[in-house]
Parts: sequence; structure tokens; C-alpha cells
Amino acid sequence: MFEQPEYSITQGKLTPRRIGFVSTRFNGTDGVSLETNKWATVLERLGHFCVYFSGESDRPPERSRVVARAHFLNPEIQAIQQIAFSTRKRPPEITRRIHELTYDLKNELYRFIQDFDIELLIVENALTIPLNVPLGLALTELLSETGMPAIAHHHDFFWERQRFMVGCVWDFIDMAFPPHLPSLRHVVINSLAAEQLGMRNHTFSLLIPNVMDFDNSPPPPDAYSADLKTELGLAEDEYFLLQPTRIVPRKGIEHAIELTERLEQPASLVISHASGDEGDEYAQRLREYAKLLNVCVRFASARVAKERARNANGAKIYSLRDAYERADLVTYPSTIEGFGNAFLEALYYRRPIVVNNYSVYNIDIKPKGFEVIEFDGFITRAVVNQARDLLQHPARAREMADKNYALATHHYSYTMLMRRLETLLAEAFGE
Repeated sequence: MFEQPEYSITQGKLTPRRIGFVSTRFNGTDGVSLETNKWATVLERLGHFCVYFSGESDRPPERSRVVARAHFLNPEIQAIQQIAFSTRKRPPEITRRIHELTYDLKNELYRFIQDFDIELLIVENALTIPLNVPLGLALTELLSETGMPAIAHHHDFFWERQRFMVGCVWDFIDMAFPPHLPSLRHVVINSLAAEQLGMRNHTFSLLIPNVMDFDNSPPPPDAYSADLKTELGLAEDEYFLLQPTRIVPRKGIEHAIELTERLEQPASLVISHASGDEGDEYAQRLREYAKLLNVCVRFASARVAKERARNANGAKIYSLRDAYERADLVTYPSTIEGFGNAFLEALYYRRPIVVNNYSVYNIDIKPKGFEVIEFDGFITRAVVNQARDLLQHPARAREMADKNYALATHHYSYTMLMRRLETLLAEAFGE
């Protein structure tokens, strides 16, 4: 996946650069990791060389620098987070420890830059949401000290998450999430974020939405995934509804469970991801709700991953692509999203989709004219009827999906991303 590409989109337009991506982790199917991979793919097609600094990485070892304290799940970082966002008065010991970890991480970043001869940093969400306060401070200090060109790719800001609204680290947040530095360019993934960043930080940002490689259609499903439904416990005559997100409250998964029940058809809901960094209470609430409605929900994160593999028992691990391609309907009932990776993925794999009218969808995506089953905060009878109709008439669903794919190719392709990254790099290096 990460080998040097065989061709270049625009050979010779820009000087090839050595680019370092920085985040808390580059691993799995979370939005930040997926979008980083897309950016790196396009940058390498343009002739640049990409390496990675993080607390966890599935990138090639020879291109990676893994530092445990960069991960938001590192025990030392978790201990700080627990205090930082649960009280309004900061213990002096926490202040001291934040400074110590900041110093250590900054030195690791300096070594990373020196060892890989990096010319530009692209910071993926680590200057956006304070999951690792010392890492954000370390990056801010490093950029202040070096003045090196950098891009902050913002996926979701702290003010979009309720759990960051109470805390005792506001001085650090004001300094680093995000910082205001002359060498740092800001990229946001939706127009609401651009507006908020401008109002709060008086900072200009470039809007680059999430993308998929719509210039190249995915290959058809193959024999490997033919038994996916059976392996996940679904009967062959059951409809397969896919919820391709993490299990966190803002994903609104209870709406997908309700829809599954109200279809009054043999159907199961498959949730592809685990809970991630926000605990398991919501997952337990979903289990109880599904039991209450007598809905079969498959929590499939142990069997669905970014890439195909085998587990310790020799059972198949299916890719997220496999899940999309075998699904009959995608549910996306989120109440809040930075953009909507799963929405684009459903379009890319030509699946019909049920989507909640969350704010970014309403403002940035809906005006493009996509044909979806849409609801406003709650499932109506009309939504249920539309979903049932598409399940029972797959040709109609395919026609809708083909139209959506063509629209997405125009608005959310790698070609669009390539043009905007060229502009960013030209500005950063004065080319």
C-alpha cells in the first residue's frame, strides 16, 4: 500500500520534498489514519517522500518513528488527561509532568526531523484536539524554534467535543490547539470549521474535504469475502445493514438499531468498529437497546479491519472494503461529524445510504445533490419505507449509487486533493 507509486500525476511541477506526518497514531480505520494515507498517496504520486512520527504505526518500519508517549493511550498521557479535563484547578505536579513530557517529545521530534532530513511537517489532528497535550505543546515549541514549514490538518476541534469543555489546561490549549505561527498553514475539512477557526483564532484556513480515489473504481467483490455474512452470523436471506463507524455516542447508532427493527424484514445490523478512546458505556447501552427491540446487532470489530488477515485461530479477518461491498444498506445516523468518511466510502463502494442531516452534511455535502435516504434527528415512517423499498429493489439502489459516484468523482476525488496540495506546498516553499 505504501510503496513508491508507478507514476506521477504532475511530474516536474514542484521540487520533490521530504515530508513528515505527525499524529498520535497512524493505524487502523479511524478517519485521521485513513485521510493521512490518502494525502501520502497523492503526495508520493507528486514525487515527494513521506515518513511518519506517532505513538502507534502500521506504516513501513523504515519510514516510521514510533514514540510511545506520543500515543493518547499511553498511561502517562492518560493520567494527565484524567486530571486535565475533570477539574478546574491544576495540581502543580501535573504542570511539571506536562512540561517534562513536552521536553522529551520535542527532542524526539527534533531527532525525527534530523534523521529523515525532513523539510515539511504535516500534523494530523495533534494540534487540533487535545488528546495528547504534551505532544501539541512539543510541536508548537518546535515550530516556534525552527520556523520550519508545516501544515496543520484539522479534523475535529476541541470545541466540538463536550468532554473538553471543562478542564484546567486552558493556558496550554490556547497556546497549542491550534497555535498561531507564521510558518504554519491550516487546513480544515469543512466550512463550519473554517468559520469557527477564523472567529476564535483569527486564522485563515484552506478547506480540503475528505476524499476517495473516485478516479479509479474499486474492483468487484471476490471469493474471499463470499462467506462474510455467514462468518458474521447472518443468514443468507437476511439483509445486511452496515454501520461503518466507531461506537461513540455522536454516531447515533441507536437510530440504526431502530431502523433495523422497523423494517419488519429479516435483517441484522453489523457495526464494523470498536469504541476507541471514549470507553465502552455507549456500546453497553446499544446492546441493551438492541435487546429491548429484539434486533440482532453484530459487533464485528474483531473480524473487520483495514486489511484482510487471519486471526490467531486462523479465522478470516475481512477488510472494511469487504464489509461495504457485501452490505445491502449503509447506516450513517451521526449527530456530529467533522466531515463524513463513511459517507464517502458508501458512495465509493456504490451502496445506498441512510444519513442523519448533521450540520456539515447539511451545509457542505447535501447541496452537491446526492441521492440518499435522509432524516432529521429521528427515524420516520417515510425513512423506513424508503429503506425497505431500496432493499427490495436493488436495481433502483444501483441506479442511485451510480449517480452518486459520478457526483463524488467531481467533488471528492484524488485529482481535487492533488490540486489543493500542490497549492499548499507551493505557498509553503515559495514556488
